[in-house]
Amino acid sequence: MLSPELEETLRRALSIAGERSHEFATLEHLLLALIDDEDALQVLQGCKVDIAQLRDMLVSHIEDELSSIVNPSENLEVQPTAGFQRVVQRAIIHTQSSGRGAATGANILIAMYSERESYAVWFLSSLNMT
Repeated sequence: MLSPELEETLRRALSIAGERSHEFATLEHLLLALIDDEDALQVLQGCKVDIAQLRDMLVSHIEDELSSIVNPSENLEVQPTAGFQRVVQRAIIHTQSSGRGAATGANILIAMYSERESYAVWFLSSLNMT
C-alpha cells in the first residue's frame, strides 16, 4: 500500500503542520516533506528543480499565508486537508492498478498534479516542472 519511507514522509508532513500549530496539513506541507523523501527527490532532481528555491518558496508560503489555520490549542490534532487525502488516494490507486508494489513519494508527487489549483503545483510549475 504505502512504502515505509512514504509513511514517514506523510508523518513528517503532519509534523511540519503541527510544529507551526496549523490545524490542517495542506499539499504545501506535503510537498515540503517530499523534498526529504528519497524517491520524490530523485524525480525533482531529474526534472532539474532547484530544491533550495522550492524549499524557500514553500516555507515562506506556509509561514506567511497559512496563518488562518493556526490553532494554539495544546491538544492540537493535525488533520490532512481533502486535497492532501485525494492525492494520497490517487497515488495508492494508481500504484495498485499498475500492478506495482507500494506507493512511494514519487507516486505522490505525480498524483499532486491532479490538484491543479493548489499552490504546491503552482510552485512546481513555476520551477519548470510540468
